[in-house]
Amino acid sequence: MAINTVKTLTVFVSDQDRARDFYVDALGLEVKTDQTFGDNRWLEVGAPEGTTLVLHKPFPGMSAGGGQGTILASDDLNADVSRLQSAGVVVDGPDEMPWGTQATFSDPDGNGYVLQG
Repeated sequence: MAINTVKTLTVFVSDQDRARDFYVDALGLEVKTDQTFGDNRWLEVGAPEGTTLVLHKPFPGMSAGGGQGTILASDDLNADVSRLQSAGVVVDGPDEMPWGTQATFSDPDGNGYVLQG
């Protein structure tokens, strides 16, 4: 096998514009790609380096908001929690856990994230 990284994760969202605003304005990610192909739109956001998130309309039989447990890394957890709360995001934590400090939150569709410092 020659797999050496995970390039993208797909996050199902009901409204791509609303999701873009949340992921860029509240989380501070940047738009990597935003292209429309007929009725489909490929909207990819991410930090300057690492795995990106594709904010996509649900595929048939799928629904928005089902993603849970994706872990995001933070160099300053307390500042990021404050930034999220200032943007109106409900954040649980930060809490000290055996593996480190973390906080949890969800996007507007209910996709849940763990932010670890």
